Amino acid sequence: MAMFENLSERLSDSLKKISGKASLSEANIQDTLREVRMALLEADVALPVVKDFIEQIKQRALGQEVNRSLNPGQQFLKIVQAELEKVMGEENESLDLAAQPPAVILMAGLQGAGKTTSAAKLSRYLSEREKKKVMVVSADIYRPAAIEQLKTLAAEVGAEFFPSDTSQKPVDIVNAAIASAKTKFVDVLIVDTAGRLHIDGEMMAEIKQVHKAANPVETLFVIDSMIGQDAVNTAKAFNEALPLTGVVLTKVDGDARGGAALSVRHVTGKPIKFLGVGEKTDALEPFHPQRIASRILGMGDVMSLIEDVERKVDKKKAEKLAKKMVKGKGFDLEDLRDQLQQMNDLGGMAGLMDKLPGMGNMAQMAQQQNVTGQFGQMEAIIGSMTVKERRNPDILNGSRKRRITNGSGTTIQDLNRLLKQHKQMGKMMKKMKGKGMQNMMRGMGGAMGGGSGGIGGGGMGGGLPPMGGLPPGNFPRR
Repeated sequence: MAMFENLSERLSDSLKKISGKASLSEANIQDTLREVRMALLEADVALPVVKDFIEQIKQRALGQEVNRSLNPGQQFLKIVQAELEKVMGEENESLDLAAQPPAVILMAGLQGAGKTTSAAKLSRYLSEREKKKVMVVSADIYRPAAIEQLKTLAAEVGAEFFPSDTSQKPVDIVNAAIASAKTKFVDVLIVDTAGRLHIDGEMMAEIKQVHKAANPVETLFVIDSMIGQDAVNTAKAFNEALPLTGVVLTKVDGDARGGAALSVRHVTGKPIKFLGVGEKTDALEPFHPQRIASRILGMGDVMSLIEDVERKVDKKKAEKLAKKMVKGKGFDLEDLRDQLQQMNDLGGMAGLMDKLPGMGNMAQMAQQQNVTGQFGQMEAIIGSMTVKERRNPDILNGSRKRRITNGSGTTIQDLNRLLKQHKQMGKMMKKMKGKGMQNMMRGMGGAMGGGSGGIGGGGMGGGLPPMGGLPPGNFPRR
């Protein structure tokens, strides 16, 4: 996740200096706080938020809490982490859908913030993870394209779509959609509303009427994290006009600063409930302040990684591979292709490393070396082979190799490198009986002090090779 990249780098450097110190003086605490303050301001965090944040840390750091501890530097780091969590809301706050169905969710926000896409992502999230029957409707009568877009996305995510058109009044659309949702026994109705390029009185009056008609259990304010300081002003205006229940922060993957995430909660007093982390309809993550604070401070986010693996790793393929290895059958190139595809589903090598403790810099290296692009190249090479060649790479002679490299637009060196990596991974999979990711996660959870409790019993039939499977030294130099 690109978000917080710069902030994370700056904070890790400042805190590294202080965390190793055996004793802390007021002077070195002040120096560190000055650096932290600068890092936050550069990350576009709102000034009042920075002031409060620094003041809280200062009071706690100069009090007994740090001086009496055995490791003052570490204790200072813990205070920073706790205060970061507090700024962002401490706990993940899920949607409150306990209402007579249909529970209505109203999406509000400026034009271009990503409301329509977020409505579709939320539909998919609720149907897949919470097994809800979802209907979507657009009350945006100013943009026919928005209604069409929602119709297309609804079909893609398998949600009911209630048709509306530009001749209708937004309030009438909402009333008709609620009536239809009742007859179809829909659990959740998501209402997409009109946005403007900036806040105006007419827009606010209309959305208040729509809110009154919809009587939603959740009013989610959708905001583009890329607009930085402006995010705070829009959040304020919407919060004064509507009883917001939460925030959806979009385009997080494109924002390296992350100031909005640290400011919105403080300004509105409302929790961030979801992050939009990409364009695909599954790119919506519940917002966990503890995990995000941990990532900002370069401590990784193992819990999110475990959840990703649980959700996205194909258990059947993993078990099939494990059985194959137990029977003594080799790890062939088709198995390698499955592993590469699963790695991509988990956000590629950089995405995985970003969530591992102390691996933030490695994630950046992986990005610079374009590791995910190289995975694509490896898949292309394997795709150019016949089934026979994939199952038995030993038959690859000169002419076969030439045919494969011509077909995949690669070189003989690329192919030989792939074969070498495949051999190394085969040896490793043999040792691990094909359950690469499962064993890796279990080991990691243990190393992190009790993090494995939720993993061991989960029977995560992982099947992905551990990090060593693709030694960094083997990536081609570009």
